[in-house]
Amino acid sequence: MTVEDILSRYDEKVALLSSKLRNFLIKELPGIIELPDNTANLIGYGYGTGYKDTICTILLSKKGVKMGFYKGSELPDPQKLLTGTGKVHKYVEIKTEEDILSPALKALLNEALNAYQKRKK
Repeated sequence: MTVEDILSRYDEKVALLSSKLRNFLIKELPGIIELPDNTANLIGYGYGTGYKDTICTILLSKKGVKMGFYKGSELPDPQKLLTGTGKVHKYVEIKTEEDILSPALKALLNEALNAYQKRKK
């Protein structure tokens, strides 16, 4: 199963927004590995295939796109972007391309990358 296979299941708006988020992640996280999960309708991004190697995910649904963060509840989030009822994992709702390009999302992604680098030490 490929990323394109997952994206093809959704309407144009969700697929396009997911593609833009995907391009953003590939640009901001050099050498990142994409791990499409067909059953969960998500695309994982990390520096290995293990769960602890995950930085973030793109979660797709008919309602829209979310960017999930591994252990998001532990990340500094001064702009209060993270939502979700999970005790460990949190996500950011991506509604527009401006959401993807916001400095606050980039800062949150950098925090997730820093957390990963600390885990790997």
